[in-house]
Amino acid sequence: MIHSPVRRRAYDDAMTRTALLLAALALPLGGCLAKTALDVVTLPVRAAAKSVDLLTTSQKEADEKRGRAIREHEECLGKEEREARKAGREPDPSRCPEPKARQTR
Repeated sequence: MIHSPVRRRAYDDAMTRTALLLAALALPLGGCLAKTALDVVTLPVRAAAKSVDLLTTSQKEADEKRGRAIREHEECLGKEEREARKAGREPDPSRCPEPKARQTR
């Protein structure tokens, strides 16, 4: 089959433009696709880490909770002392529950 040189040239030009267009689109999309693939791969790891973080209490959080419980207990004792003095009786510390003891592992 004989092709005319004009048609063959137009075909070659169109293929070159198509290849250049695909190459130009692949550069920005390649990074996007790589980022998406990375996000998909790391998703289970991040989900597991988040669930472990939610289920466990750090030492800092435990200390804050313990400090809050002690402060609330002391506030209750102060309030009981003021009320007892106002009523003319001895303060009754049993009205203020003791904060829970610190748990050790």
